[in-house]
Amino acid sequence: MAVDKLSVKGLFGNDDSGKVERNLMSFLPELKVVDCTLRDGGLTNDFFFTDDFARALYLANIKAGVDYMEFGYRASKEMFDTAKFGKWKFSSDEDIKEIIQADKAEGIKLSIMADVGRCDYQTDIRDRADSPVDLVRVATYINTIPAAVAMIEDAHSKGYETSCNIMAISKSTNEDIRTAVEQVCSSNVDMVYVVDSYGSLYPEQVNPLCSMYVEIAEKYGKTVGIHAHNNQQLAFANTIEGMRAGVHYLDATVSSLGRGAGNCPLEILLGFLKNPKYHIDPILIFIEKHIMALRESGVKWGYDIPYLLTGILNQHPRSAIQCIEAGRTDYEQFYIELSDNF
Repeated sequence: MAVDKLSVKGLFGNDDSGKVERNLMSFLPELKVVDCTLRDGGLTNDFFFTDDFARALYLANIKAGVDYMEFGYRASKEMFDTAKFGKWKFSSDEDIKEIIQADKAEGIKLSIMADVGRCDYQTDIRDRADSPVDLVRVATYINTIPAAVAMIEDAHSKGYETSCNIMAISKSTNEDIRTAVEQVCSSNVDMVYVVDSYGSLYPEQVNPLCSMYVEIAEKYGKTVGIHAHNNQQLAFANTIEGMRAGVHYLDATVSSLGRGAGNCPLEILLGFLKNPKYHIDPILIFIEKHIMALRESGVKWGYDIPYLLTGILNQHPRSAIQCIEAGRTDYEQFYIELSDNF
């Protein structure tokens, strides 16, 4: 039984447990903002961002007070054709150093993501002393948790902070999710992520889900993050629900730039947080100078009806991406096709 939108309280418990939730109108210094624009956004243009774009984003994040900037994937060049993807599919240490140029600025940390089965992590991820990267984020499905733990232990032994992003949890049972989070948290991981891969979760589901993650993580001395997708225009709302439940690491992208419907918009999140270290102005300037040009070049992302429908039906957005690329507007027929496969 996958996560059920109608019976979420039956799966995860209700709000009558007596647990005190955070007052989001107060200053919460433990929160960390993670910019995923180059990585998740790279899925919209095969990671062909210019160096000017990456450099401007890095500088904007520094000025905005963003805590982490994710530069992209550390994918295997043996598995993926380097001619078909831009450099941030592989995010080499050398390419990152070229963008940050001088010594890394204080106050911001850098991260990469490594997918289970798509990264030669033992050779491609060097010791942290030889890399500008601070955090290695391991992405996995529930059925590949053991391989993810092996990657986490390797990165930890090399001196990195580590996180585990457990994807597609909306397709898994409460029992399987709990078991997976327990397995991850018993490793040397630093943080574990709630990931709404299909943009299908509602806030009333996200809150108890995050509470469960936080309960397990705190038992092991770990922390929790959230990565939301915007298929139903709930990425920001779901991120806030995660905060209420005790999540500390908040993923976002500039102008929601990301696969399909995109993610929690960074500018909205920064505008909401009550921490004086965060500033929205540098991100607005970056949008004016770089995001608008990206849209004008033909790169497409953001809320659209096909993404809404895959979100409602808890399906991978690949079919919605194909629908939009084909220029289809027969939304009812598309919904029928999706429903037949539901």
